[in-house]
Amino acid sequence: MAKKSKKQQQGGTPATVALTAAGVAFTVHAYEHDPAHPSYGEEAAEAMGVSADRVFKTLVADVDGALTVAVVPVAGSLDLKALAAAVGGKRAAMADPALAERTTGYVRGGISPLGQRKRLPTVLDSSASAHATICVSAGRRGLEVELSPEDLAKLTEAVMAPVGRA
Repeated sequence: MAKKSKKQQQGGTPATVALTAAGVAFTVHAYEHDPAHPSYGEEAAEAMGVSADRVFKTLVADVDGALTVAVVPVAGSLDLKALAAAVGGKRAAMADPALAERTTGYVRGGISPLGQRKRLPTVLDSSASAHATICVSAGRRGLEVELSPEDLAKLTEAVMAPVGRA
């Protein structure tokens, strides 16, 4: 078991610790997670009173045998062909959830594009650039972090590409 930093022991997650260390401006939004809700992302948008096109979900896919992160609006879905093309691959499929959890260090519904155990290639849907700030998982269910899409792209070394579908 990895030793937790002082900030993590005080309630931070690897994502918020990474943001703090990078000196990036962000806001944490906590809400009561309802395990019965059919969509983690839509639940977050509703709970925070934020438009669903500003709340992004973090999905892990397998592109030609390599795990890749896609960050897309919760109101839509991931275009797997577009994701593969964005990273120079041929085929993409959703990754095995258990593998995604082991690789990122987060649980499904709480996977953040930030502070992952192993940094994975990341693609941020280009629709994010239409907003001053977007929300992504802060590393656990019921916790979101709001930051600029530019800061998210910089910190994750993300490629911006149209990989989301309405």
